[in-house]
Order: sequence, then C-alpha cells, then structure tokens
Amino acid sequence: MVKGKKYQESAKLIDRTKLYDTVEALDMVCKTSKAKFDETVEVHVKLGVDSRHADQQVRGAVVLPHGTGKTVRTLVFAKGDNAKAAEDAGSDYVGAEDMVAKITSENWFEFDVVIATPDMMGVIGRLGKVLGPKGLMPNPKAGTVTMDVAKAVAEAKAGKIEYRLDKQNIIHCPVGKASFGAEKLAENFDTLMAAVVKAKPAAAKGQYIKSCAVASTMGPGVKVNTAKYM
Repeated sequence: MVKGKKYQESAKLIDRTKLYDTVEALDMVCKTSKAKFDETVEVHVKLGVDSRHADQQVRGAVVLPHGTGKTVRTLVFAKGDNAKAAEDAGSDYVGAEDMVAKITSENWFEFDVVIATPDMMGVIGRLGKVLGPKGLMPNPKAGTVTMDVAKAVAEAKAGKIEYRLDKQNIIHCPVGKASFGAEKLAENFDTLMAAVVKAKPAAAKGQYIKSCAVASTMGPGVKVNTAKYM
C-alpha cells in the first residue's frame, strides 16, 4: 500500500531504530499530525501474555486525567430509581426493554458507552451478538455493570476508556487528541500504562510489555521506551 505524501514526509522525521521517551514520542506524534481534523492519538501495547488462556486476560478501564477529547454518548439500561439517577447524571439515553427493541428493530447505535444495572443483564443478553462485536457490551471489569449508574455515567463523560487484549495480544487505546499537546497526552499515557501494568495476570511469565508505539489517526508510529513502567 502506497502511503500519502504527508505521511511519507512525517515518517522521515522519525528514527525507526530509536525508543523515544514518552514526552518526546508524543511530541513527535503531535508534530507529524498533518490532517485537516484534530487527530486522535492512539497507544498500541504488545504484551507478553497469551489471550487464548482465561488466566492471562488483561482487561479493565481507567479514567484519563485529561479525557479523550471526544464527546461520549451514554446509554443506560435501568429501571425505577436507578433510571432516574442515570437521567439526573446526564445520560444521553435511559431505558430498558424499549431500548432493546429500538436497537434490534431500527439498527440504532447512536451511543458510545453502554451501562447497565446487574438486574438488567438478562434483558441485554439478547443484544450480545450486536453489542459484543462492537465492544459495547457492559462488563463488570470495565465498571459498566453497576448499581451506581450515576458514577458510571460521570466517569464515561469524563473520559473513561476501556482497555482489552485483541487476538494478537495487543492493546489499542486512545489517549486524547493531537491538539492536547505532548504534556497532557503524556499524563494520559502514564495513567493508562499504570493501569495495564497493575492488571498484569499472575500467570504471565517473562517480559510483560514487549513493545509500545504511539501514533495519530493518519500519522506514522513512534516507538516508546517503556522501561520506566516496569
């Protein structure tokens, strides 16, 4: 695949053989972000675990100190007082069986985070096949299955992100926008890395963090020296 002219120009600025310190790496990402929109900055961390084994899963959620720069739309499945609490907390959508019907009949996905009270999981179970592949299924580990829906909504709006392994044992996560600048991005990055390190499974052997790179939506990857996080 032939890369665009802007990408090729940006790539020339990066030393492919070097492991950059966090702030320096993110500064390079900001400098090489040349698109006409405010690009998202993503972190890609390869871990020394095997996601095929249940005892080596790495998954969780963390609130980034500076958020993601994205407006998050929340959908809460709850009833009664919990539904009112979700509405009072500013959730974009609140409902129960009616929301299940809307999603299944209208193919409606105008939301970014799904939160549910535990008693609603039986109702949501019918949406597993459509929410699961999109990474939208509520999960206790991510704090999206909870009785404290108000707190979950507030955290989602404040920039809570979920991290999880893919089949290649890599975690892909946004840590903000290029407009944040290197310092704010680095604080978000540090928060994410601390959470990933804390989530290290007891069954993981050998080197835990194999490699790490950061990149903007349209820009080249920059390798990060992760020694300080271990």
